[in-house]
Amino acid sequence: MKLSDVFVRCLVEENIDVIFGYPGAAVLAIYESLRTSSIHHVLVRQEQAAVHSASGYARTTGKVGVCIATSGPGATNLITGIATAYMDSIPMVIFTGQVKSSLIGRDVFQEVDITGATEPFIKHSYLIKKAQDFPRIVKEAFYIAQTGRPGPVLIDIPMDIQDEQIDYIYPKEINIRGYKPTVEGHMGQIKRVVKLLERSKKPLICVGGGVMLSHAEEELREFVAKSNIPAVHTLMGIGGLPTSSSYNMGMIGSHGFNHANWALKNADTILFMGARIADRAVANAGILNDNANIIHIDIDPAEIGKITSATIPLVGDIGSILREMLPLIKPMETATWQEEIVAKVKQKEEVHANGYINPKLVVRKLSEMLGEEAIIAADVGQNQFWTVRHMEMKGNRKLICSGGFGTMGYSLPSAIGAAIGNKEKQVVSILGDGSFQMSFFELGTLIQEGVAPVIILFNNSGLGMVRELQRRTELKEHGVGLKCNPDFAAIARAYGIAAKTITSPVEIEGAIQEALESHQPYFLEFIVSDKESTL
Repeated sequence: MKLSDVFVRCLVEENIDVIFGYPGAAVLAIYESLRTSSIHHVLVRQEQAAVHSASGYARTTGKVGVCIATSGPGATNLITGIATAYMDSIPMVIFTGQVKSSLIGRDVFQEVDITGATEPFIKHSYLIKKAQDFPRIVKEAFYIAQTGRPGPVLIDIPMDIQDEQIDYIYPKEINIRGYKPTVEGHMGQIKRVVKLLERSKKPLICVGGGVMLSHAEEELREFVAKSNIPAVHTLMGIGGLPTSSSYNMGMIGSHGFNHANWALKNADTILFMGARIADRAVANAGILNDNANIIHIDIDPAEIGKITSATIPLVGDIGSILREMLPLIKPMETATWQEEIVAKVKQKEEVHANGYINPKLVVRKLSEMLGEEAIIAADVGQNQFWTVRHMEMKGNRKLICSGGFGTMGYSLPSAIGAAIGNKEKQVVSILGDGSFQMSFFELGTLIQEGVAPVIILFNNSGLGMVRELQRRTELKEHGVGLKCNPDFAAIARAYGIAAKTITSPVEIEGAIQEALESHQPYFLEFIVSDKESTL
């Protein structure tokens, strides 16, 4: 069987029915095999969007995201998307075409060492040297991508090998020497964790993105309800607990809530669940109580102790560990401690600035009107923090964004990927005028695929997050004004998308309602003051 046909058979074996990509000479054989297959190919408008779309698809379906690009610039255009997926631990398999095997290393047309170029931010990569190895390598790649700490895996396939004939045998099992991810936590350590929590007067759970990657939301909610331990969450941990939960004290970090950060500073025992404890989450290690006991549960042992030392380290899958802890944990008396945290809550009255729209109130109104199965894709910038601070997470809502890498232009392609994987659900893309201009051409992909996300654009005529940082640090504003913005609504209409520009607060509810009820792609631009801040 021709290897390009084997490519298709391997994906079918892995239950892959969607691939995001952009064709080129180095992958023509594969595209010919895809043409006659059952796998749906999504033609993006730029390769980076293929990775972002595969990311949105993976994060909202629980499947591995798959994408493909040609050699040279096609492959290098994937790099930012790969780094974005790596930082957020998204399971993904990326295929790239490569020049003929005999020409590798000779700097021929569109040759690039993509396995070397991506080495710092790829979970694993392969260059196919023998065609017969291909089925085994694909099997390994899918296994590596979704086990342990998930992440992107890259397979680089030379053009000549794609045309070779091989005997097709797809392995039923694989054994990768040296790769044995720990799933079940050590029972001795689990018992130590439970005892330490039960001795604590002011225990606190910090929920990270690992809870969602493990699909352990239900186990977390059951554990919190049984133990009575209050919880905060990182940016990536949003949605682990419903916003309405009395145990949910909100988001920590440099753009989090003051009372949540206060809880982190005053807790005597902190249980980090699937959280990297990164700088943006704890602002710096000093935000933690120096005398607090730190329990760090993570499937990646390299993360434990990276930022702060752990009193009890516990390696394993958070879902598996929570299931082991549930029968052991007893209800704790934390009412007074919770009252202390809640007493620190400061409600800021939000109003619409004269002649402008308050984006925080837009997000709140959108939150009221969205269904409980909605998927929200936020971009990077002020729009991201307006969204995560004011969007209520209830039911099975999912919120996705570029957390670890902070990649502008992520929202729209990831929303398209999410919409393709969840055609029955509401999908909303929230972005700013800066980030929209990094990926607006993906509106063409949206129309071609027939998906119908609602796009919310906050236009403050500039790079608001950078401008806000300049102001906070008493620097002069420079290089942040987008003084020649186009007519964004006209761009949307040029793609055949209904669009409105909203300038008055009285228009907000009606515009959102019309967009959600249209069941068609809809573009809403809200004119925002450049004085608005994230907090």
